[in-house]
Amino acid sequence: MNFSGKRVLFLGAHPDDIELGCGALVHHIVKKTDVMCVTLSDNQKNPDLLAVKNEHLEAMSVLGMPKEKIVLGPFTTRVFPNSRQEILEYFLKLRKDFQPDLIFTHSRQDVHQDHNTMTDEALRAFRGITVLGFDVVRSSNGFFPHFLVEVSEEDVNKKIEALSKYKTYRDRYYFNNELTRSIMVRHGALAERPFAEGFDILRIVGSFGA
Repeated sequence: MNFSGKRVLFLGAHPDDIELGCGALVHHIVKKTDVMCVTLSDNQKNPDLLAVKNEHLEAMSVLGMPKEKIVLGPFTTRVFPNSRQEILEYFLKLRKDFQPDLIFTHSRQDVHQDHNTMTDEALRAFRGITVLGFDVVRSSNGFFPHFLVEVSEEDVNKKIEALSKYKTYRDRYYFNNELTRSIMVRHGALAERPFAEGFDILRIVGSFGA
């Protein structure tokens, strides 16, 4: 799959999800494509997580994302299932405004209720568009990548640098540099490349050229 010149939409439930799931890919394609990163909750209702909004913006800056293409939505962490219709309508408006060619969102193998809700509503809102699922290891349950995208060692290092901006989560095991690198090495091995990021296939829409 050639991403060049496409409009690519990354959807995450919370600050850090997109970076954890596909930060290297974001860095790899951001200068070659029209990329938008949308996170539905900014976690600002949790007094222990007030810093993560700015940490997210700093992390996205490391990945090369223009500030105007980083969106934080109005939804409340942990209760997305109560806002299904509102999330669907939010996505439908996003579809009309951005007109994406390709969507990345949470894997079907994710057990977090917010992540599940996002994926369900994304598949409804973006019918007729390819949707791929990224893995967030802390809430993963049986994820295996069937869609692999090669990334460079520079992309890997930028992903690790971006995650280092989350001082709030510095002691969480899933922010460990060696774990982050090892996941991309493993996915690279599956693709017979040095490094890759892996996704599950939620929907592929394709056509044969002339």
